[in-house]
Amino acid sequence: MVDDHAAEIGRHYDEGAAIGDALRDGRLHMWYWYDDEDGASLVDALLRITTKVTDTLGLRTGQHLLDAGCGPGETAIHVARAHGVRVTGVTVSRAEIDAAGERIRAAGAGDLVEVRYGDYMALPFPDDTFDAVLALESLQNAPDVDAALREFHRVLKPGGRLSFSDFSLERADETDRVRQFMDSLKLKELPTTSEWLDHTRAAGFAVEEYTQCGPRVFGMKGKFLREAMRVRDRFSARFGEAALDGFTRMHRGFFLPRKDQIGYVIVAARKSR
Repeated sequence: MVDDHAAEIGRHYDEGAAIGDALRDGRLHMWYWYDDEDGASLVDALLRITTKVTDTLGLRTGQHLLDAGCGPGETAIHVARAHGVRVTGVTVSRAEIDAAGERIRAAGAGDLVEVRYGDYMALPFPDDTFDAVLALESLQNAPDVDAALREFHRVLKPGGRLSFSDFSLERADETDRVRQFMDSLKLKELPTTSEWLDHTRAAGFAVEEYTQCGPRVFGMKGKFLREAMRVRDRFSARFGEAALDGFTRMHRGFFLPRKDQIGYVIVAARKSR
C-alpha cells in the first residue's frame, strides 16, 4: 500500500528516471572523489559509495538483504553478486521498477534479486525477515524518519544490521540555498549528523560506526557537473534538448548550497538481540 506522500515521491523520481538512470548507469546515489585530481570516472565514483556503505553491513553468503528505496536495480544486482546474498528491493517509482526488471533480466540475476513496488514505511514482510537493511539516500524521503527506522528494525532479525547513507545539514547560515536544495529533493527535513544518530538510536538500534564524508561527496559537486557537461551533447541527441533542459531545471536547486553546508553521513547500526 502506497500513501499520497509516497506516490508523490514516486512521481518525482519518475520525472527524471530515464536521464538520471543513463547518466549514473543505474545508480541514483551520490559519488565519491578524493579530490579534484582524482581521475575516477563518474561510474567508478558512484561504485565507491555503493562499496563504502555496503561493506559496513558485513554481508555473508546466503543472507537476505532488504534494499529500501532500491532505485533502478544496479546496486541490488552488484551487491547480490559481490556478496552472494539474496536482495529484495522496494521502490515507489514505477519507472524504477521497469528499469530494474530489465536490468535483472539482462544480468540473469532473477534468482538473487527481486524488486517490488512498495513503501518502506509499511513493508509487506513479517517481523524478523531480513539479515540486513540497506538504505542508500532513501531515508531522506521518509515523511517520518523515526517511523521508517522502526519499520526497518521490525523486519530485521535479532542481531541484524542496518547501514544507510544520506545528506546532513552542516551549516544553515544561508537558509535560502539550503531550502532550495531541500525542495529539489522533496525533503521534509535535513538532520545534522548528530540528529541522524539520535534517530537511529531512538528506533532501537545500537550505532556501531558512522562517518561524515561530505567534502568528498557533496564537496565534489563541481567535479560531477564537469562530468555531466562532458556528455551533454550525447545526451541531448539521445533524449532531446527539451527533456535535458527539464532535467537540469529539476536539479538546479540541488547544487546551490556551499560545499560546507551539506554533508554526507554513513551510519552502520545493529538490532540488539
